[in-house]
Amino acid sequence: MGLFNFFTSDIAIDLGTANTLIIHKDEVVVDEPSIVAFDRNQNKVIAVGREAQQMYEKTPDNIRTVRPLKDGVIADFTAAEHMIRGMIKMIYKNKKPLFTPNYRMVICIPSGITEVEKRAVKDSAEHAGAKEVYLIHEPMAAAVGIGIDVEKPQGNMIVDIGGGTTEIAVIALSGIVTDQSIRIAGDDLNADIQEYMRRSHNLFIGERTAERIKIQVGSAIDELDNPPPDMEVVGRDLQMGIPKPVKISYKEIAHALHDTVCKIEDAVMRALESTPPELCGDIYEYGIYLTGGGALLRGLDKRISNKTKLKVHVADDPLRAVVRGTGIAIKNLNHFKFLMT
Repeated sequence: MGLFNFFTSDIAIDLGTANTLIIHKDEVVVDEPSIVAFDRNQNKVIAVGREAQQMYEKTPDNIRTVRPLKDGVIADFTAAEHMIRGMIKMIYKNKKPLFTPNYRMVICIPSGITEVEKRAVKDSAEHAGAKEVYLIHEPMAAAVGIGIDVEKPQGNMIVDIGGGTTEIAVIALSGIVTDQSIRIAGDDLNADIQEYMRRSHNLFIGERTAERIKIQVGSAIDELDNPPPDMEVVGRDLQMGIPKPVKISYKEIAHALHDTVCKIEDAVMRALESTPPELCGDIYEYGIYLTGGGALLRGLDKRISNKTKLKVHVADDPLRAVVRGTGIAIKNLNHFKFLMT
């Protein structure tokens, strides 16, 4: 091993709107919400990740919580830099290394990102301590992460539904042939649930509660084979101004999410319409692969299958598909450099 390699540490980062995951030495060592808490008075970071999420929507005036990414891209450059720096420290689990290594990073980005947004990701990583930064598109990383051989002349369709963006891509011969990147994803589903609770139950709930509802009783269809039990939700009654509990079912949430799920379906259809016919034959044979946190929404695979008349597969551990692919890319950097941007 050369001296340069000894002082270099490779890390793969899935820098997501909702969650950030980091792979180091072939292991997922960080899986934290993408959020930072600042002390307004001293202008310093007081918490990163899950600890900061506990404070979200609960803070006094002297503390502010920031989600640095919006719609899959960096919206707050300073907060993103502090978040990346804080999560890199988590790699060592409070055991400070004897020396600060030179970090070589591969970070995944949405396929519809602009050059300015790419530059923001690179700059944030460099300010956080990276000496070399490579970027890889999320659907390509997801394809590698679920075991698809992206170099083959075979068409594969990936639908990666994250917190801020839904990435739809047809991949063949190491490249993205057709793609649709829409800024509609998990955050929009949360907003739909908040709006539904306000409109139908006269109840005001926070973003974190909406996220819990989506996880516990969220559904894309109103007829499930194994439906989840009803969930009790506590929010603020908009008429009385006092806390009030309400029981909700998965059928209600399916109704609330209908319009946003339709937009995702439409994006999948647009991607299929612009796919070359030979690759359409491959997709008909092999189906569509769902990755990302949105793939866990109950009945979504069935709904997309009914719309497209194609097989739809939910990837194993879809939340980590992108970061797994990013980790494989940095482990075999010389082989996968052609995928980097």
